Amino acid sequence: MRARVRAISIAKPNQGTINEDAVKATTDFIAVSDGAGGGGIYADKWSAYLVDHLPAQPILTFAELDAWVESIWEPFYNDCEAMAKAAGGMVLNKFYDEGSFATLAAIWYSSNVCHWIAYGDSVAFCYNPDDDILQHSFGHLRDFGNPPYLINCKDELSENGFKSGTFETSTNSIIFCTSDALAHYILMMYELSHYSTFADEIQEAERTGTRESAFIKNASSAKFDFRKDVLQKLMNCKSRYTLEKHISKLLKNKLIALDDYSFTFKTL
Repeated sequence: MRARVRAISIAKPNQGTINEDAVKATTDFIAVSDGAGGGGIYADKWSAYLVDHLPAQPILTFAELDAWVESIWEPFYNDCEAMAKAAGGMVLNKFYDEGSFATLAAIWYSSNVCHWIAYGDSVAFCYNPDDDILQHSFGHLRDFGNPPYLINCKDELSENGFKSGTFETSTNSIIFCTSDALAHYILMMYELSHYSTFADEIQEAERTGTRESAFIKNASSAKFDFRKDVLQKLMNCKSRYTLEKHISKLLKNKLIALDDYSFTFKTL
């Protein structure tokens, strides 16, 4: 099978808002960063800056992530400081006080093992269609209701927000990264398709009473095949237009949160 790679990101459908997500796919890695617009400023620029400056070699430890951010933050900060000064006092004060926030998930690939990192609630995945096993960097479904750890352009990182590991892959494996709303949808649908295995986790997430718990209830009665009806449909989206059209159906069916959406994948 010929290897495929794609990276698509869209803003909230029909909202007229800026897309604060960023995606990247290169010969070495795929990555997603979700700029957090709920705090700080220039989140869209910071998420794009992070994925554009990822190294070709994998980041393996928190110390390496910290050193990498330390090596790249200053030019971004200086450029945004200049923009904030030009915009005026309130914008400048907000930038000085809060900076810019974003998550990060990345997978570096090689022939038989993939190194991944995640900081925040963007998620790295690996799916093996031969045994129908989905590996991922996240915790549990219920955790999507928690405030995510975020990389800030001016503040220290927290080691508690960092996760890393490897995916053991085969010739048919599919690796992909997504921002949080899409990650919740994918993980939810996978666990529902394997209900006997994940019953406790699903029920625990339903009991949280969060926005995400409503999506689980809505999806529980659906009949679907995870590979064909969930993952393959996302992989078949070849443009922002087709991804937005697909996401709009999921929104109509109340299976996913309204958000920016990013999906980047590679077949091995």
